[in-house]
Amino acid sequence: MSQQLTVLTDADERIWLESFRVEAQSDSGRADTLRAPSIEKWTIRGGPGDGVDVVEIDNGRLAVSVLPTRGMGLWKARCDDLDLGWISPVRRPVHPALVRPHEAGGLGWLGGFHELLARCGLASHGPPGTDPAEGRPLTLHGRIANLPAHRVTAGIDDDSRIWVRGEVDETSLFGPCLRLDSTVSTTPGSHRLSLCETVTNLAGTSSEFELLYHTNIGRPLLEPGARLAAPARRVLPANQHAADGIDHWNLFGPPEPGFIEQCYFLELAADPDGRTLVVLHNQSATRGIALEFDLAPLPCFTLWKNTVHDADGYVAGIEPSTDLPNPREFERSKGRLMTLEPGASWSARIDLTLLLEETQVAGQLQRVSELTPESGSELCREPQPDFSLLD
Repeated sequence: MSQQLTVLTDADERIWLESFRVEAQSDSGRADTLRAPSIEKWTIRGGPGDGVDVVEIDNGRLAVSVLPTRGMGLWKARCDDLDLGWISPVRRPVHPALVRPHEAGGLGWLGGFHELLARCGLASHGPPGTDPAEGRPLTLHGRIANLPAHRVTAGIDDDSRIWVRGEVDETSLFGPCLRLDSTVSTTPGSHRLSLCETVTNLAGTSSEFELLYHTNIGRPLLEPGARLAAPARRVLPANQHAADGIDHWNLFGPPEPGFIEQCYFLELAADPDGRTLVVLHNQSATRGIALEFDLAPLPCFTLWKNTVHDADGYVAGIEPSTDLPNPREFERSKGRLMTLEPGASWSARIDLTLLLEETQVAGQLQRVSELTPESGSELCREPQPDFSLLD
């Protein structure tokens, strides 16, 4: 398989294309209703996103906007007439230079939180605090979402796969030195998007790392009566407030001013190949999104319910991860932190499939049902000491 590769950014080679567009060759068998598959690169000008690069890959039906300047995050996606993403109070992408992670007691990351998918990590994620093993403060959800890619390439393969790839380094003298290599791809006419991810330890000593895929879904999929279907062995509330709502953990209510977020940790079942999936669908189960991934590299999963007023960010987070979004010291004590030896790598693949018809939703819900234990999901009515830092 050969590639038509274009270098969009290479900091070492002094390459940076201000704009770029390429279309795939016309396919005589392609439906007339589809656009020509394409890749387009442009840069936001004006406002807090000034200088943020955008690479849009469009398979003729599904288009997704990737932000290399923001750690290869996914800004938004659209398939046919379905928009995927959420309306954050942070109305548009923010250049990393304007994000102050240490502000507000280490919560400054929230000042740039806008994307459909924002990675949390790589050295740490979870709440701000201090890790005694390092002796320095940690900010909310780490650094990777606010680090620009130093090399970005894009292309269309002979098999028509359309892709963009970025390399992002999170490094520090006397600290972790990790590289994220991310490829976002799709194929013409499909309603599926794939992320192939690798994290490599660039240092000469072993390094712990954490990575969480903060996938954020708002309207129109999220609405009163929307539901998350997951093959959960156990559902564990992150705190007592979440425990109070355990009977409705996977159902979403209407926007509620002042709603206090709730988080649930899910122990998921998988198929014989170690693959699992979750489905978030609207109230009528006519549209949704399926998130599919391997449990070996991503053994943990968090559901974040934040059904506040629309103006404040009505959203659900479906979040596979290497470990749970607890303080790093706590996760280490429970044996969930992953470690990479010098030069070693970790890899994972996540597939996002947009479900545009009732039959597609039903098909994915059937897959979830087949994976769910016959006894159903165990609901823990109190936070558990191995999963939550109790008061």
